[in-house]
Amino acid sequence: MTSPEFHNKVIYENSRSFGTVFKSKCKETFFPDDPFHELKNEPCARRTRKVIKYFIPIFEWLPNYNFGLFKYDFLAGITTATLAIPQGISYANLAKLPPIIGLYSSFVPPLIYAAFGSSKNVAVGTVAACSLLIAETIGEKVSPTEDLKLYLSLVYTATFFSGLLQTVMGVLRLGILIDFLSHSTILGFMGGTALLICLQQLKGMLGLSHFTNKTGVVPVLHAVFSHRDEWKWECFVIGAIFLVVLQITRYMKNKKPKLFWVSAIAPMVVVVTGCLFAYFTRAEKRGVAINILFKGINDPSIQLLNFDPKYISVPLKTGFITALVALAEGIAIGRSFAIAKNEQIDGNKEMIAFGLMNIVGSFTSCYLTTGPFSKTAVNYNAGCKTAMSNIVMSVCMLLVLLFFAPLFSHTPLVALSAIIMSAMLGLIEYEKAYHLFKTDKFDFLICISAFLVVSFVGMQSGLMVSVGLALIRALLYIARPASCKLGKIPDTKLYRDVEQYPGATGIPGILILKLGSPIYFANCSYLSERIVRWIRDEQEVTESSGNVIEYVLLDLGGVTAMDITGVETFVEVRRNLETKGIKMILINPRRDVMEKLIVTKFIDKIGKENVFLSTEDAIDACNFSLNSSTEVKAEDL
Repeated sequence: MTSPEFHNKVIYENSRSFGTVFKSKCKETFFPDDPFHELKNEPCARRTRKVIKYFIPIFEWLPNYNFGLFKYDFLAGITTATLAIPQGISYANLAKLPPIIGLYSSFVPPLIYAAFGSSKNVAVGTVAACSLLIAETIGEKVSPTEDLKLYLSLVYTATFFSGLLQTVMGVLRLGILIDFLSHSTILGFMGGTALLICLQQLKGMLGLSHFTNKTGVVPVLHAVFSHRDEWKWECFVIGAIFLVVLQITRYMKNKKPKLFWVSAIAPMVVVVTGCLFAYFTRAEKRGVAINILFKGINDPSIQLLNFDPKYISVPLKTGFITALVALAEGIAIGRSFAIAKNEQIDGNKEMIAFGLMNIVGSFTSCYLTTGPFSKTAVNYNAGCKTAMSNIVMSVCMLLVLLFFAPLFSHTPLVALSAIIMSAMLGLIEYEKAYHLFKTDKFDFLICISAFLVVSFVGMQSGLMVSVGLALIRALLYIARPASCKLGKIPDTKLYRDVEQYPGATGIPGILILKLGSPIYFANCSYLSERIVRWIRDEQEVTESSGNVIEYVLLDLGGVTAMDITGVETFVEVRRNLETKGIKMILINPRRDVMEKLIVTKFIDKIGKENVFLSTEDAIDACNFSLNSSTEVKAEDL
């Protein structure tokens, strides 16, 4: 009998050098998008210009900018500014900072982002989650009411560390770290944070003078109900009216997206109405608390950065946590709106932009900023075309700081509380949580764990628990990789999972297994045991029909990498199979795996004749060998 001829041969190349492999791995890890592919074969001068445009995107779009684009950006910038003013004041109160710092934070950072940001849609500003995180972590060390100057210095220092970390992550292209904040983690964390922030606003909504410094649900509710004698019905009525108005405008926007501007200007209308009401009724004399704002641009704060070893751990911890949360929120929002326009943004450039604007912000009396959803949505719906809308918003904030800030001095805190509560109610996305429950129970567990721990224990603990659960899930995928038995689909040359395709049939005397992940030290023992169990189960089935397994075919098409422990596992598996009279066959090992098998001499041990390019080739060879052995036995008889 003539042995089968295989037209497609397995290629046995010499192993690449360590330098070549290392360079390739680094490129795929840090530059998967190959951002500099256009620079090949370009003159030095043009290459330099393109590199500058890549790192400073404003040089790419500004030379082609025209009035036709500006009129859209001008409208979007003004519309976003009307939202930035009340939100800036509100979120500064949430962070226990002077309200003017919230306005400062919408003046300088947008200018930096306009130069370095890659998104046309993101509108820069402060966010509620990070504001509460700052108040919670720094407030544990220093009370803003007892030592405001020290509290401010630690906030600016935390903002500096946050910006520094974001910039370093962007330069080193470590966006992979943000991927550990999964969708379910962010959903649960933001939902729990929104609940905490809503409960915090009960102080303003009820006009309470005494309140807890803690953020958990239990201490907040205890503080609210233990000071029932301080409840002021005037504050509650005003706040309820404002909240209902804001929710109605939000409902209108959701029903008719073209009316987005109604929802966008509603917070400003609430602030102006509140100011007029407080001024003409002397509301502060009735117990309605108001803000005090003075005009003037940002004072330098670089001299306030505090690196005292006594306090340094607090801004370091705060900066690290808020940096990751701000990046996850800002980049996710930027990508979602870019997809809507069929555009792309560079996550690493966004990190650098966010980092630089926070570093500069920490020098100019600003606290942490990113790309908040509400402002970005308004900016997008208002028809922004470029990052010029951020510059327009910044100029509007400058005018407010120079001339109009005192006009907002009579803003009642109850109006700001209503604005914050309205914004936070939209972040408790119970429909998405229910969707997770219906589609992926483990993701729902991560989501609900983040929500409950944030709500009842703390934001930092909630973030760590949810990330920890996500990591456990990732480790389970690594430690317990998928494998399956393949069978042939009738009347085809296709081999598929027999559990997924029950009609797929096995080949007598041959067991085909597909391994579907890298083979590392973490999963080697499991894979070895799983292969043995596959063989045992198959033998129990085949022995009853008189067939004996003589070949085990391992399809390695899904195995992208293998370490030394993996090779040693293959050696052990082959040795165990030989003691049972079973031969081991390899199918379609990928380049990295093949190089590892060649350099460790495993290919020499198993023999090149036992390595095949396709399942069909391997089965033809096995059948030829089985038929030959059958003929030999028949001749002997």
